This record gives sequence, structure tokens and C-alpha cells, in this order.
Amino acid sequence: MNPIEKLLHDLQHPGMPVEVAVLLGCLLAAFGLCHVVGRRHRPDSVWFGRGIVDGLAFPLVALGLTYAAVKIVAVWQPVVLLKLAVPVLVSLAGIRFIARVLAIAFPHSAIARLVERVFSWLAWIAAVLWVLGVLPQVRSELDDIHLAIGKSHISVLTLIDGTLSAGVMLLAALWISAVLEKRVLNQAVHDLSLRKVASNVVRSALLLVGALFVLSAVGVDLTALSVLGGALGVGLGFGLQKLASNYVSGFVILFERSLRIGDVVKVDSFEGTVVDIKTRYTLIRSVNGRESIVPNEKLITERIENLTLIDPKMLLTTDVGVGYDSDVGQVMRLLVEAAASADGVMQDPAPVARLVKFGADALEFHVQYWIRNPTAQANVRSQVNLALLASLRAAGIDIPYPQRVVQVRGPVALQPPEPSPR
Repeated sequence: MNPIEKLLHDLQHPGMPVEVAVLLGCLLAAFGLCHVVGRRHRPDSVWFGRGIVDGLAFPLVALGLTYAAVKIVAVWQPVVLLKLAVPVLVSLAGIRFIARVLAIAFPHSAIARLVERVFSWLAWIAAVLWVLGVLPQVRSELDDIHLAIGKSHISVLTLIDGTLSAGVMLLAALWISAVLEKRVLNQAVHDLSLRKVASNVVRSALLLVGALFVLSAVGVDLTALSVLGGALGVGLGFGLQKLASNYVSGFVILFERSLRIGDVVKVDSFEGTVVDIKTRYTLIRSVNGRESIVPNEKLITERIENLTLIDPKMLLTTDVGVGYDSDVGQVMRLLVEAAASADGVMQDPAPVARLVKFGADALEFHVQYWIRNPTAQANVRSQVNLALLASLRAAGIDIPYPQRVVQVRGPVALQPPEPSPR
């Protein structure tokens, strides 16, 4: 009798209706308990997710109730269906855990969605093999297949177990770091940059501890890592010097707070707002939507203009030319009033207008005004220009066109125009 026939035969025992009722009761009890506890849960909760059955709590509670039911029902009758539900709930709990943690750590990553699907298929395949009773045999076959790596021989089962353990440790580290960042760091650290560096340090430390646990679990001698650490240090000193410098510079920026998220900076000729500070690079976004990825080493070793480090105010200038027959006092008064009437222009210090040049075609004025938000300079400048133009036109003040004098040297024969055909 093959495993499938044996399973179908076992499911036909007389106590099956009792098992069905007990299993349904366990699922309903788990749903009711999770509903009561998680009614006010957050949408990004790992335990409850977007819905009650979308998180980790429901399969874990159902698993605990079902396992207890197996022990109780086995006293009076054979148990088949409840035992089959145990591996299914274990797989569901693993899938829900990975899905929720990846959704929190990488909310917009396509690779995270691919990893979730691959693990889901592997988990359900393992559950089917467990239900059919052939999982121990499959593990034994995988353990007999060895791969030669240098002088060592490692079985395929060891590689699979190590990969799964590393994945679980990685997800656990991401989960713990996300919880610490949202529940502890957000309340204890109010500065966004310090919160970022604390989050990076906690996540790196957890990943390192998790990696050491995984290596120890799969049988790797941790004393051998000292040689690897020495080789890695030599590599960082020579081949990875720039990369290591960028990482160190990222932590220096976050600790010194010379640049903070939200600052308006100018790097070379690129000006924009700091939207994120990574450990290797800093992301700067300009007002037109363009983004620049700047290595952190450049922000440490070169001159960077931080427009919001001390004072967020910014001085703008608009040049205006009027005719020579205009009243200078009236022009200056109109220019100041028009600039002050635009939205975003500061009243203290107030706008000023100055006659700076006797141009070839017009009297040239500089209108200077301060704004508080440098990221909105394009909008404020446009509003000021429109106000200046409307004010001068309303007062009848001429804004002359550029004039050019053309001199013709030597005789020029003027040809009469040809008559148009009728």
C-alpha cells in the first residue's frame, strides 16, 4: 500500500466526524481569540497583519490548540486528521512570518515578493511530504548526497538546513530591528538622523549575531573565522578602500549630524533636499524631481554647502530695467511693494530695490528679497516677477525693449519692389 492509499484508508475510521468538529472548533477559537486581541492592531503588525488571519498569531494559536487537541483526543480514539493539520499549520505560520517581515522590511521590493513565493512553495511541498509520511525518507536521501568542497564533504541536507536557518535568522533580525526602531527608537530618539544611525547599528549587530549562530548550528568552527577576518581586513585596506571609506563616512555623517535628512544642500552644481542617508551613499532630490546619489566620502572630504544648517533663509534677486524718463523714486517704491505682496517673501528683513546701473537701453534695478523655504525658490521667484510686471504696467512705467543701431557703410542700391501680379 503506497502512502496515499494508506492515508485515505486512515481517514475512513469511524471517529472522523469528531476530529472534524474538534478541528473546526480549534480554528474558530483561534480566530475569536485573535479577533479580540488584535481588534486595534496596526496594519503593519507582524502578529495580525492587515486582517486577523493575515498575520502570524492565527496559525500559531491554531497550532497550539490543535496540538493540545491531538493529545486529548488520542486518549479515546485514533487521531488522523488533527495530526495532518499540524504540519499544515506549521507551514502556514512560517509563510505568514516571512511574508509579514518582508513586507515591513522591504515594502516595495520585487525580490522580496519572489523570495516569499519561493518559500511558500517549499513550505507547502514540505507539508505534503510530512503528511504523506515520506519526509524522513527524503531527508535521509538528501543526507546521503555529499558535495566535495576542498578537503571537506558536505551533504545536501546540511546545505539546505543551513540556508533555511540563515534565512530564518535574517528575518528574525530584521523583525527585531524593525520593532526596536518603531517602538523604542521613535520614542527615545527624536532626531531623524540619530534614529537612522541607531537603527543601522542595531540591525548590523543583530545580523552579525544571527550569522554566528547559523554558522555554529551547521557545524562551522568559528575559530577559523579569525583567518577570514584577517584576509577581509587586508582586502578592505587595499581592494575595498573606497567602499570601506564610504561606509565609515556614512556613520561619521550620521553621528556628527553635519548633514541631516531634510537639509537643503548644494554638492558641486547640484542643489536639492537630503531625502535619505544610507551607510554607503546619500540621496539628494532637487526641486524638479531629479535625484543624485552622492558617495558619503565626497560629503566628508569636499566642500558642501548646507543651506539649512544655520539659517534656512535665502536671498533672491530679480533684475528690472525701466525707461530713462521714469520717476526713480516711484519705481523703487512700486518694486518694493510688489515684491512684498508675493507669497513666501519674508517681511523682516523687508525687500529692497536699488538702482545699480545706467544701462544702454534702461535704468537697471536690483530687487532683493528673502524667502524662508529654499526648496520653493522657483515658485516664489515666479510670483515676484509676475507682481513686478503687473505693478509697473498698472503705473504706466515703460519697460523698454533692447535697441540696436545698424550702420551701413558704402553705397547701397535700393531696388524698387516688383509689382504684384494681378
